[in-house]
Formats: sequence, structure tokens, C-alpha cells
Amino acid sequence: MSTKPPTSDIDETKVRTTAAKKVAVGVPAVLHALKIANEQMGMGRSIQTLLKVNQKDGFDCPGCAWPEEDKRHLAEFCENGVKAVAEEATLRRVDPAFFAEHSVAELDSHDDWWLGQQGRITHPMVLDEGSTHYRPIAWDDALREIGDALSALKYPNDAVFYTSGRTSNEAAFLYQLLVRGLGTNNLPDCSNMCHESSGSALTETIGIGKGTVSIDDIHNADLLIVAGQNPGTNHPRMLSALEKAKQRGATIIAVNPLPEAGLMRFENPQTVRGVAFGGTALADGFLQIRLGGDQALFQAIGKHLLECEAEQGGVLDHEFINAHTSGFDAYRRLMMDAEWSELVAATGLSEETLRRLGDIVRTSTATIVCWAMGLTQHKHSVPTLRDVVNVLLLQGNIGRSGAGVCPVRGHSNVQGDRTMGIYEKPSDAFLDSLDREFGFEAPRKHGFDTVEAIRAMRDGKVRFFMGMGGNFVSATPDTGVTEAAMRSVDLTVQVSTKLNRSHAVVGKRAIILPTLGRTDRDQRGGRDQRVSVEDSMGAVHSSRGRLAPPSEQLLSEVAIVARICSRVFGDQSTANTRRINAPRADWGSLEGDYARVREHIARVIPGFEDYEKRIDKGRTFFLPNAPRDERRFATIDGKARFTANALQYPVIPPDRLLLQTLRSHDQYNTTIYGKDDRYRGIHGGRRVVMVNMHDIAKLGFSDGDIVDLVSEWTAPDGAVQERRADEFRIVAYSTPRGNAAAYYPETNVLVPLDSIADVSGTPTSKSVLIRLERRG
Repeated sequence: MSTKPPTSDIDETKVRTTAAKKVAVGVPAVLHALKIANEQMGMGRSIQTLLKVNQKDGFDCPGCAWPEEDKRHLAEFCENGVKAVAEEATLRRVDPAFFAEHSVAELDSHDDWWLGQQGRITHPMVLDEGSTHYRPIAWDDALREIGDALSALKYPNDAVFYTSGRTSNEAAFLYQLLVRGLGTNNLPDCSNMCHESSGSALTETIGIGKGTVSIDDIHNADLLIVAGQNPGTNHPRMLSALEKAKQRGATIIAVNPLPEAGLMRFENPQTVRGVAFGGTALADGFLQIRLGGDQALFQAIGKHLLECEAEQGGVLDHEFINAHTSGFDAYRRLMMDAEWSELVAATGLSEETLRRLGDIVRTSTATIVCWAMGLTQHKHSVPTLRDVVNVLLLQGNIGRSGAGVCPVRGHSNVQGDRTMGIYEKPSDAFLDSLDREFGFEAPRKHGFDTVEAIRAMRDGKVRFFMGMGGNFVSATPDTGVTEAAMRSVDLTVQVSTKLNRSHAVVGKRAIILPTLGRTDRDQRGGRDQRVSVEDSMGAVHSSRGRLAPPSEQLLSEVAIVARICSRVFGDQSTANTRRINAPRADWGSLEGDYARVREHIARVIPGFEDYEKRIDKGRTFFLPNAPRDERRFATIDGKARFTANALQYPVIPPDRLLLQTLRSHDQYNTTIYGKDDRYRGIHGGRRVVMVNMHDIAKLGFSDGDIVDLVSEWTAPDGAVQERRADEFRIVAYSTPRGNAAAYYPETNVLVPLDSIADVSGTPTSKSVLIRLERRG
């Protein structure tokens, strides 16, 4: 089969629909994954590569952050993991000849699928101001220009440094050190757009901004509530963990506006039962909740538990509440006063259904709530997640086996990057430790998050932008504003493995620095190097690529950042210093041996003591998690905090719909692997909008009509702003009345930059008010 890339974009006129699936994975998933692997890598390279995915002597999957068990399968990967690996280990190349053939304007005219399918970037490239094409540039020249641009900045906050969740612990640690050495905390990252609401709510209520469960807790839970999450597409390996829990007697409840095949039935392709006997039915119940109604759902559970306690007793864990929590009385009063009629209106579920779920929670001996962006990307996401915590605290479901909070993180090291200091609001304790280790004074003023960074670029306050992985332009909201903001910057730098839209929407001058991927062998200092990552449950392990890099012109992210540090700061271990207040390190030594980077990490960040030994021979170690390990809570009063949150939910005006943006099955974040979303029955295209059949008729349309999507948002000054996404096909789909769904990044243009979650600042990509307009 040919490994050549496509020559044209997706033909959206060829979209067709079939019935949505009611079962996930199985043999079709295996065949589809192998087809994509063969197209990108060829069969021999595919087998060689896939057998090392998530193995102790191999490399960490560049896809999601779902953890592995200590005992590994021979095939320790899922369908979407295969796609992620295939796109990185592809035989396709984007070399200087490609850039000579394709102008930047032409690249910008292509869709995200075509761009991503072209292959690995092989050489450093530069786009001169006023030029139409990128040209090759030597590494020394590229790094010198970057170093000079940073040194010439009038103010440190004139620069912004973005990070995706793929960056290793070692590269992330050096990256934040570079940024703080320059004197700024402008470190926006992909967490700002996805799970920042989780971190905000959990830090406030239990004292840690991450989950409190392990993979064993998932297996041992009595009840798992999976809310606002589609593991069958976004975290397929989670299905194996849910299957194990189910086989041990767990109850699983799915809460989502759309029915998802992965939570209906799972055909595990690594078991006889999954291949030959129909697999395992997972969800015992599906609650088709209205968009934005999740806070009301968890308030309804809490209210039911409190009412049952008042009537019969024996429901709440009073010993835990009295010893380990605060704020219970205020929460109890608010919930007892809550009106069932309003909870019903907010969720779209009957009181009977809500009480039935409450009874399931009441009788559970150990409850875990799992969630993803369906709960984090609303204006009231932080109060929603506080109410998730409230329900768990009522029965002591924090800090014991089979119970806790489980925010399911996306990209493979997004949690690790935050642990390493990729955060615009670092703690004083972290900065104090950094200062002691590197002999300088890091800035204390908080920096820009992602939305604030776009605003600053839009307003002409940013002169330099650097992206360490990721695809900033396609990942962020309000596409038109973001693209204009990016084009106003003097110099944009992208550290990348593959081509994406952020290479076509650039500043006045642009540099591409091609880097090694997870699958690539990284030889520095005369030997193979390894890096490390942290999964979504706080477990750290090593990763070592095995494939020959696609070009001799690639540098690792660690090497790139270390060389920039050397140029900007000089050799701080000698008299050759270039800044008075700058981190002191032997940058050449750090580039040549990543174990030296880990030595610094071990002295700066608690929990990483004996780092090198603990990841040796593929071992995994768990970072400290005080709520889980000790029932100790680093909150303002030292206790887990009940919170009294006023109920919020969207009210949809007549003839309008509330839109959620989401991924297709052939997609991971902004990377589009293919044209299909086979579980939802959508094939050959992406510009579709899924709408309830009764809403379609009420609005005067028919299934298959082509419409424009127009978002409406009322700004703080009262002005109504509109944004438009053209030519979407209406697809009749099972979704609550008044709700709709469509894929991003195509619909990011509809998400207003200033429509963000309270407290966390996360874009409200699951609460976009739209109207449908017929094409003229």
C-alpha cells in the first residue's frame, strides 16, 4: 500500500451517514488501525514500532495520558494510539523541497487533515519578512536569531512561550527555566483550554490540582460515574479498565448529551470474549443530560443523599466529615433549600431519574467520578466540579480504595508538564526552590494564560511567540482573532515534528525547529538518552525511542532549549555570564546527559528524590498525593472543603441551539487522522452539525440541509457579537432538545475569546449559543 500523502483536502460534498454504533473497538478497530499504520509506515515498520509502545523498555505513546498497569500486554496500545504513533513514525517527509514547492499562502488554504498528512519536518526553516516561502536555515543561525530576539526584548512580558502536553518532563523543566530566567511567567499551555477548571476546583476543595485515584482504584470501585467524557474515542484503553471493574461487580453510569458507543458495549480485541462472544456491556445506565446541566445533576445527588440521611440515617460518613472537612452546614442548607423542579429543568432529566441515580450513589461502597472536557468547558465549570467533590465528601469517598476524583487528562504528558512548572501562576514554594537550585531570582508576578496571551498579542503587546509542540492556532478559540493576533508578532518560533496550521499562520518572521518525537532514537553524549513522563494518575516512568530519526537535522527538545539557554544566559558556571539575574547551569552538560536534568528536578520538585534509580529498567513510581495517601488536604483551612455553590445552567433562547465542540473518532486534539467518525455514523467529512430531529423540523430545516452556523455572544458591554462558520451539513442525531454538536477545530471560530469559565479562564467550548442560517 502506498505511503504517499494525499494531494487534496477533504471533499465535504461526499459526506454520508449511517446508523450510530452501539459497540466500540472489536476487530473493525484493529483493522482500521492497521490500515492507517500501513499507509503511514508500511507493515514491517509498523510491527517493529508498535511492539515497543508503552512497554517498559520502549516509548510512551504520544497520544493520551491513560496509565498502564505494571504487567503489560504484548500489544499495550489502542486504535488511536496506533494512529498517533503512525503519524509520528511515518515515512512521509516535509523537506526543503516541499517548502519550495508550497507557499505559505497555499499551506494556509489547505485543511488541517491535509497539513497533518504531509509527514515529518526534516530541516530547520525560516520565513523571512515579506517572503512567500520558507527557506532552509542552519541550526546555529536559527538559534542565534532566537537568542538575539530574546535578548533584545525591552520587557520580559513581551514574549509568550506555549507548551503542548507532549513535551517530556526534562524538556518542560528546562523550558520553564528558560522562561523564568528571562524574567516572565508567560507560560500558557494546553491545560488552560482543557482541564484548568479541574485544577482550580480541586486545588480549592481538596488541596491538589489533580486526581486522587490509581488504576487499581478504577478496577476496585463499586460505582463509576463517567460524566462529560467519551473514552471510546478519546481514551480507548480506559475501556479495558472499565471492563475489569465491571467484571468485578462495579456499576457504571454514563452521563453525556450524546450516547457514546464505547460506554455501551466494549469488544476487547485482546480477549476471546471480546472477539468471539460479543464483549462486555459497560454502562448500567445512560443519562442524556442537557449541555451545562451537570452541576444540577450533582446537586440533585447531594440533595437526595441529604434527604435520605434526614429520613433514615446511615447515609453519610459523619466520622470523615467531622474529622476531615469544613463547610458542611452551609452546603447542607443550600441543598435542602434547592428546588427539585429547577434541578429537573437544568438537567432535562425527571426527578425520578435523578433520585434513582441518587440511590445508586447512596448504596455504593466506593464511588469514583470520572470526567473530561464535557464538564470543564462551561462558564460555570468550576462550581460544577466543586459540586462533584461535595458529593464524594458526603460519603468519605476521598482517600480510600476504589474511590475518589478522576479527571481524565488528554495529551500524554500534560500532567507532567504542569508538575515541571509549566504554569503561568507558579507557587512561591516552587519558585523559591528553583531560585536555590540555580542561583537567581525567578519572577513572582503571574503571567498570561492562553486566552490572556491571545489578548496581549491582539493588542500589540507581544513581540515574540514560541510554541513547544502543539498547534496553537488550531487549538485555541476565536480563530479569526487568534490568527490576526499571531500575524502581529515580530517573530514566531515553532518546535515541531509535523506540519500544522501554526506553520502557515505566523508572525512577520517565522522559524520552524524540527524536533525528535517519542518514537525516535535520541543519541546525545555518545549514548541513547531517555526522557520521562507523568500519566494522568500521577505515575512517572521513562520513555526511550527506538527508530532512526527521519533526518540527521533533528534535535531533541532538550537540546533545543539547552542551546537557547546557553545563547541567552551564557555559561553561568564560569565568568562568561550575559545577564545579572539568570539561572546558572552547565547547559552543554544538560544537553549531553538528560540524567543531569533529572538531578536538578529531584532537588527542586518534591516527590522526585532518587529520580534516576526510580525510573531505571522501566520502573514506574507514584508522586505523593496527600488526599489519596494520607487524607491530608493542603487547603486554606487544612481540610477538604464543602462549598455552597449557587446553581447555574444555560437558558437557551427560542430558535437557538447550544453547541458543543468535540472530536471525531479519527482525531486526537487538533490532529485529524482520517475523514470518518464511524461510531457516530458520519463518513467522509467533518463539516456537519448534529441536531435533534425535532429541533431540525421546528427550525424549518431537513436532515442533510447545508447551513451556516452563527454564534451569538453578549459581551460585558452589552454588545451582541456574531461569528460565522460556513457550510455545515445538518445531521439528525440523538442529542437533547436545544443542543447541538460539531467538530473542532472547524468550529473554534465560533467560540468567543472572552467567553471563559469563571475562576479558571477556560474557553467555553461546550456552551456556544448558535443559530442556523440557510445557505443563500
